Amino acid sequence: MKTLFEDAKVSQDGGRPLADRLRPARLDDVVGQDHLLEKDAPLRRMLEADWLASIIFWGPPGSGKTTIARLLAEEVHLHFEQISAVFSGVADLRKVFEAAKIRRQNGTRTLLFVDEIHRFNRSQQDGFLPYVEDGTITLVGATTENPSFELNGALLSRCQVLVLERHNEASFRILLKRAEELEGRPVPLTEDAKSALAHLADGDGRFFLNMVEAVFHSGTTELDVEGLSHVISKRAPAYDKDREGHYNLISALHKSLRGSDVDAALYWFSRMMDGGEDPLYIARRLVRFAVEDIGMADPNALVQANAAKEAYQFLGSPEGDLAIAQSVIYLATAPKSNAGYKAFGQSRASARKHGSHMPPKHILNAPTGMMKDMGYGKDYAYDHSVEDGFSGQNYFPDEMKREKYYSPVERGFERDIKKRLDYWARLRAERQAGKTEK
Repeated sequence: MKTLFEDAKVSQDGGRPLADRLRPARLDDVVGQDHLLEKDAPLRRMLEADWLASIIFWGPPGSGKTTIARLLAEEVHLHFEQISAVFSGVADLRKVFEAAKIRRQNGTRTLLFVDEIHRFNRSQQDGFLPYVEDGTITLVGATTENPSFELNGALLSRCQVLVLERHNEASFRILLKRAEELEGRPVPLTEDAKSALAHLADGDGRFFLNMVEAVFHSGTTELDVEGLSHVISKRAPAYDKDREGHYNLISALHKSLRGSDVDAALYWFSRMMDGGEDPLYIARRLVRFAVEDIGMADPNALVQANAAKEAYQFLGSPEGDLAIAQSVIYLATAPKSNAGYKAFGQSRASARKHGSHMPPKHILNAPTGMMKDMGYGKDYAYDHSVEDGFSGQNYFPDEMKREKYYSPVERGFERDIKKRLDYWARLRAERQAGKTEK
């Protein structure tokens, strides 16, 4: 049986990168994915049955998708074939499928590993279906994107989706120890610098080992955190503005605001800004949040959100970034209410339900004599001229019963609005009752 360092021992002859020399030779050596490989975990159960389903590995870069796929093929004695959706087309797939057919006739099955499988378009993904169904290939696809959004439902139904986790500091420490054993010397870093290196890797094991290799070749005795920053560069945040990360982070920002957690909201805002998000996109979402989740609980929230957008448009980055941050703080700390949002939705549903009822005639203008004769404007009560400035007249269509859509909450400015509405409701009931008695 291979050992972890079996291939690594010949590292000096090929100049292979440290990450490649430390690639696990056995599944037991894989770090950070115990939820898939430990006893009774999904992959371990398949291997114990000497069987492998078609799989989609969904996980971040550097989490071990390619390595695990290669080791699975060895465990169940399948021929391992690897392609990348970035560089392969229909002609390449045909060659792979034909070769797999021939192997199958000769008694050897094929595991086809497709890296970046989400890069294939829908019709290309459909091309896998007959070969997966008849067992010509066992498909193992790897993607960094949510398969629910990026892969055909037909293909997903024939595969198990397994999620790989980001590496944490504990798994990075294991990789670091292995690197030191392979190099035969400790990595020249202080303990704080080792922790800093793990944070800089942002969950990517391959990037972490590349940084470790750079430290080994730095020619220094021992680096502290400041010294480390001179040797390696910060990893660009894992954030793609047109894919799932974009939607995950704006969702996290929105829900942190709704939950009135100002610190979490600022964190997610900063994550998006650090990832290169368009600040005006964030500003637009903040304007939407102001009307959807705060509304009349604090009418000034919309003013603040719009002002932040305009300030950013005037100042640009980086000066204008602070205006958006101020808006985040204001919205997170404002009283919350979705009463206006709900009222609008209910009123629209009611408008569609009841169709094209005319307004009651007493609230229609009568610019012509004919319209007056038809009763337009008759008995209209001018609210400013009646007691309390409130007539209590009916403004719904005659064919409809009065409906209630807006129910303000007992928070912020809406507390005062609720008092007024309750007062007017009481007056309306009294005056309608008075009319009935007459």
